[in-house]
Amino acid sequence: MSDLIGSTARMVGGLKASRGLVSSSSRLVPEEVPIAFSYAGSTHAVMMATPADLEDFAVGFSLAEGIIERADEVVAIEAIEAGEGIDVQVTLKDMTAEALIARRRRMAGPVGCGLCGIESIEQATRPVRSVGSDDVRLTAREIADATSMLAAAQDLNRQTRAVHAAGFYCPHEGLVAIREDVGRHNALDKLAGAVLLGGWTASLGAVVVTSRLSVEMVQKTAALGVPILIAISAPTALAIRTATAAGITLIGIARDEDFEIFTRPDRVAEGVPMHV
Repeated sequence: MSDLIGSTARMVGGLKASRGLVSSSSRLVPEEVPIAFSYAGSTHAVMMATPADLEDFAVGFSLAEGIIERADEVVAIEAIEAGEGIDVQVTLKDMTAEALIARRRRMAGPVGCGLCGIESIEQATRPVRSVGSDDVRLTAREIADATSMLAAAQDLNRQTRAVHAAGFYCPHEGLVAIREDVGRHNALDKLAGAVLLGGWTASLGAVVVTSRLSVEMVQKTAALGVPILIAISAPTALAIRTATAAGITLIGIARDEDFEIFTRPDRVAEGVPMHV
């Protein structure tokens, strides 16, 4: 394996100031490199991301961008080092250009932005898939378990204190998948790919994330078809409107069994006190 592909962190040296004293120090920091997604020989987007779980990333990104709807539409994925970055070449069953041109991004996507490079307001506020499944309900204890399991499974963040995570939680199974990345949107794309490739039924679980709930996180969850999205932070107003349109149960500010339900509270099991 190359030095870049699959790398998650590296040790760096520096200086540490503490109580007026300066000493040498070392710290593990996460990797961040440009990752290009290419289809039919043409680059569709360049994202700054942790160069691991690239197959999951490619599938999840393709799903979120509306390029594919199912994992079996991807024939092959090849990651090739290209200078200081990685070119992830994706081969599709139906390699037509129309969908790619419609969603082509013409600039790099920094880790802090999940919509950078789109070319119109309409693309930023595009309609989301309706997630009407009523097949899953969570108790307050299960919501607490989902967030605590995600925190416990964040190996890279435990080492670096600098990455986000997204996990897929299923009642009676627990946290069945987790992906980490320097970018919160990337972590969710990687998780979406892992869920598709792993064969889990998206409508029977919940996505839990370590970040705030911006509109892109709701859009990506809707694209995957997951009916419940849980976060440790609060949502934006647009995220709430988008979750309402998609029929997603949006749960934020989740701390143990304390949380707020912003949309579709019917998926939270009876027994949770409701104060209106």
